[in-house]
Amino acid sequence: MSELLYREETRQLIGFCMEIHRELGKGHDEIIYKDALVIELTRGGIPFACENKYEVKYKGVILQHSYRADFVVWNKILFEAKAVDQLTDAHVKQVLNYLAASKLRLGLLVNFGADSLEWKRVIL
Repeated sequence: MSELLYREETRQLIGFCMEIHRELGKGHDEIIYKDALVIELTRGGIPFACENKYEVKYKGVILQHSYRADFVVWNKILFEAKAVDQLTDAHVKQVLNYLAASKLRLGLLVNFGADSLEWKRVIL
């Protein structure tokens, strides 16, 4: 069986998210959970960037609109936060589009809005 891509890094991020969900619970706006993640990442000394912009080209022309990923962590994991009742296929497709535009291989989609923390690893 092959090893999961960025297994330890993903485990650490999910741990941070569990702590945030345990502390804040469900019901907040997405931005509140993202603010809490900034605190966890900073305290953990983990390199990250917020709201990275990714351009999309069509027939060699950069389109007017672009994608913005919530976070890129360790320059290799795209992190997308949600605060919804449950994750849907549309959320997964969004992460796949972000991965394609960013040229990253792994996306972590996390939902803080459910009774229990929900997450999905999305591989391109």
